[in-house]
Amino acid sequence: MISQHRQFFNQQFSQERYQSLLQSIAQEFDYMPTFRIAETPFFISDELKSQVEEACQQVIDFINRPDFNQITQKAIDVNFDVPNQDAHTQFLAIDFGICEEDGKILPKLIEVQGFPSIFNFQFNLFQKFQETYPFLADFTPYLSGLNEQTYFEKVKETILNGYAPHEVVLLEIEPEKQNTKIDFYYCKKDLGVPYICVTAIEKKGKKLFYTNEEGEKIQIKRIYNRVIFDELMARKDLDMSFSFFEELDVEWAGHPNWFARISKFILPYLQGPYFNDTVLLSDLKEIPSDLENYVLKPLFSFSGSGVIFHVTKEDVMKVEEKDLYILQKKATYKPIIQALEGQVKAELRILAVWPEKDESPTLVGNLVRLSRGEMIGVKFNKDKDWVGGTIGLFSK
Repeated sequence: MISQHRQFFNQQFSQERYQSLLQSIAQEFDYMPTFRIAETPFFISDELKSQVEEACQQVIDFINRPDFNQITQKAIDVNFDVPNQDAHTQFLAIDFGICEEDGKILPKLIEVQGFPSIFNFQFNLFQKFQETYPFLADFTPYLSGLNEQTYFEKVKETILNGYAPHEVVLLEIEPEKQNTKIDFYYCKKDLGVPYICVTAIEKKGKKLFYTNEEGEKIQIKRIYNRVIFDELMARKDLDMSFSFFEELDVEWAGHPNWFARISKFILPYLQGPYFNDTVLLSDLKEIPSDLENYVLKPLFSFSGSGVIFHVTKEDVMKVEEKDLYILQKKATYKPIIQALEGQVKAELRILAVWPEKDESPTLVGNLVRLSRGEMIGVKFNKDKDWVGGTIGLFSK
């Protein structure tokens, strides 16, 4: 079934259509994303969808454990502790490599993030794909029985929590310089939520304020947090009037502590066919003799920074902060997507939201990254086609 969809899409594909897709994105804000948008969506079989949903539920079950905060306290102790942590994260991004094991396709968990992803851009990207290829209306990128309207409503509920859009800000470090700023543009367009730099916030007592486009000072009731903490800690040049580490009269949509708790830190605790063997470096009893089958990762880095793919014994031994690194068995990505020329690997990120009133997260959508290189990521896919960011599609 999926091979038929792939074959039909490839027959309909043309460079003219691809350029039309890109132009439809660029013309929205007179801006083209700095990350590469792939030529094709990823058609996902019912079997793979079912496996991914099962794996996500196992991750969610672990996060929902009553002793989860106790288990992950070490992640806070070695990293940071921001006051007023709420009951649970509002966002989950669960990444799977599409792999091959014993001759069968199997999703393998790469990492989990208690942090928002590009919810608004993906919503609009699917619309752009449908405009370019109308037959894609027969598919859906949404999960949990959601459609376009209910997806949007669920994401809106999670970000706003009943506040007026102008009382909520998307907070970032120099948002106009971020690689994902296309998502900020769409968030402002679709939800009315402004994106604000951490240096543009004013503090009076425990309250935070920003100045809107009309020059009015607006109290911030809720922060849609997009600040990556390792970037924040490295930017000693930022002139901020407030600190994340002080008591503030504000709600968080994505409290910073969840970035530490729900991270690569939890990977060693997850066992089963969808999870690769992972060990915290401080718990490593003996360095494996087959290090070529492992990858060394810092716990709290973002976008693959600091990852060592070809690990040596010296790499392991020279790590000083062993509480902050994991050694993970490599996932064997399977080139599963037939491009016009050759085959392409895929990594699937499942997006989930968790409004305050809900007992558990809801799987809502996805994003996909395609690669011809050794790893997923820009530096491994320079000057290649049919790679980059896209969206996964399921049969309706």
